[in-house]
Amino acid sequence: MSKKKNTAPSVKQVLTQLVLDVFEHNGGKEALNYKQVSAKLNILDTDSRQTILEILKEQSKNQTLQEVSAGKFKLVELKTFVEGRVDMTTDGSAFIVTDDEFENDIFVAPRKVRTALNGDRVKVYVYAKSKGKRKEGEVVEIIKRAKMEFTGIVKISERFAFFIPDDRKMLHDIFIPLSDLNGAKNGMKAVAAITDWPPQAKNPIGTIKTILGTQGENDTEMNAILAEYGFPLTFPKEVEEEANEISEAITAEEIAKRRDFREVLTITIDPFDAKDFDDAISFQKLENGNYEIGVHIADVAHYIIPDSALDKEAFQRATSVYLVDRVIPMLPERLSNGLCSLRPHEDKLCFAAVFEMDDAGHVLNEWFGKTVIHSNRRFTYEEVQVIIETGEGEYLEEIKTLNALAYKLREQKFKNGAISFESTEVKFKLDEQGKPIGVYVKERKDAHKLIEDFMLLANRKVAEFVSKKGKGKHKYPFVYRAHDAPNPETLGNFAQFAARFGYRINMKSDREIAKSLNHLMADVEGKKEQNVLTQLAIRSMAKAVYTTKSSSHYGLAFDHYTHFTSPIRRYPDVMVHRLLFHYLNGGQPVNAEHYEVLCKHSSEMEKKAADAERSSVKYKQAEYLQNNIGSEFTGVISGVTEWGMYVQIIENNCEGMVRLRDISDDFYTLDEKNYAIIGQRKKKVYQLGDEVRIKVKNVDLTKKQIDFSLVLD
Repeated sequence: MSKKKNTAPSVKQVLTQLVLDVFEHNGGKEALNYKQVSAKLNILDTDSRQTILEILKEQSKNQTLQEVSAGKFKLVELKTFVEGRVDMTTDGSAFIVTDDEFENDIFVAPRKVRTALNGDRVKVYVYAKSKGKRKEGEVVEIIKRAKMEFTGIVKISERFAFFIPDDRKMLHDIFIPLSDLNGAKNGMKAVAAITDWPPQAKNPIGTIKTILGTQGENDTEMNAILAEYGFPLTFPKEVEEEANEISEAITAEEIAKRRDFREVLTITIDPFDAKDFDDAISFQKLENGNYEIGVHIADVAHYIIPDSALDKEAFQRATSVYLVDRVIPMLPERLSNGLCSLRPHEDKLCFAAVFEMDDAGHVLNEWFGKTVIHSNRRFTYEEVQVIIETGEGEYLEEIKTLNALAYKLREQKFKNGAISFESTEVKFKLDEQGKPIGVYVKERKDAHKLIEDFMLLANRKVAEFVSKKGKGKHKYPFVYRAHDAPNPETLGNFAQFAARFGYRINMKSDREIAKSLNHLMADVEGKKEQNVLTQLAIRSMAKAVYTTKSSSHYGLAFDHYTHFTSPIRRYPDVMVHRLLFHYLNGGQPVNAEHYEVLCKHSSEMEKKAADAERSSVKYKQAEYLQNNIGSEFTGVISGVTEWGMYVQIIENNCEGMVRLRDISDDFYTLDEKNYAIIGQRKKKVYQLGDEVRIKVKNVDLTKKQIDFSLVLD
């Protein structure tokens, strides 16, 4: 019979903590010798006092204490107060993510979190003593709240009401006085704002700000997602009025300032359900046998005056948000679907990047400037794809040439080390009430890639043009789209996992990494492990951001890259248009620090929009499977955690969790290194990418959670 290992701390370990407590309470004000420390601990026996002396010397060696004079010690001066962002856990404790002050996040126990909420910026007192490498502390001040408004459910009793937030990391219900319900009824979905949090109160006090509607209704739930991520549901009256006052007329004087492309063949290619068209392509064959390709982008900056109400609202939103069933535009409809939409058979104002190209796809000349166009035809992706595949249809020769040139651009991009991530996009068929009645995976074909490749060309060439203006301190600040190289350790872990499926990642250089990743992406297409490996590869990459720092784009293998092509739906593109026009007209370098602040806000809002979009997909997946409880499907293990494994259903891409406690044939634990869970008795292994049979067990629409049970052999 094996002896149980004794995990109780030794006498010396306990004494060490007590000694450090003495110095911590002393606050580093005076140096103490072992006799003084012993006296403060009321320790009189010689052996224990000798042990304290040993502890002081040991702590001096590991730099927790400092011997300031013979036998006298002080606490090493640390930065005891730091600022950081709260990352709340579901058990009420938190980790404080600091601005590179510490290698690891600072742990804060539940009772020391005080009234801090997830995402808040706080000041933390860091304890000098630590357990291993983990620093611990307590919140002493809330510097800035991440948010004060939450979506959730109203619960009303006879004398008071509570608001239960949807956010799983918001662990406090909000007390609502009956006088502040503002018409909300029991069980309604609403938005509540925190108005007060008295020092001794367990719960914050709030008011109902917006009633969203009946829980479970499509509009209610979609609006709740937007509110949760801080996107407004309507435009302020002032903004709508400003948009409506803009004249539609294009004057002869304005046309005279621009290069006129109205007689040049110009087309748009967009999704069949698109409501705004912000890019068009002009095409003409030149007398020398080359081609002139114009990438014309809606001239949004012409209509939005800097610092106007319209401009401030667009900046605040920073992006359009694409939920499953709707688009929340960055600009009012008058602009996004009207003035700035490049509709066919209408004169439209644009900002363009125009290229002379040969048959090999080389750019021989380039021009940037304002244009006026008159689109000849609005194509859908599907229509262009039919023309490409059948060799029949309107503007056949032009589309064939554009497609051939796009292939050349793509080939060159991958030759230079770009990475091809063809991840699948889930789409839903919805009924009139917005309920999902079907799920399908959107395919990307040549028509999509044709447009994408010319947009990439315009973005790259605009960035290169500005990056060459000035040198060193005299550089011209600009808004770039930067993408760092992946963390070698993270990529190494992915390479190890991919090797289990027989795929090799060559880590010798950036180009070799890109080359082997592209081979992998091509090889996995259509295989059961495609989505898992693609998602893992994407996760191993750094996240792209907006910045004034002229850094490269790793994923596209471009030395310089920007976003020029979508100002209707992205504010950074509006900034790019303004800066490019400023520099084209001899403008001097702008203040980089000012634009860096704008870039940071745009990056943050982009992430929020992506999270909102994912949340709407999760809700619709849960809603779709709610009608399939008890049904069996084949899925692929898409993630593993210490409490369960995520499984993605192959036929519809819906993802849910099989909880380890629900697998009845063994006791399973996580093998983090090998992305697997292993049965402790039978040693059965379920690994990322494995195919399994599951049954839909339960669906929680409020939490957007789907639970599966494993169908055992």
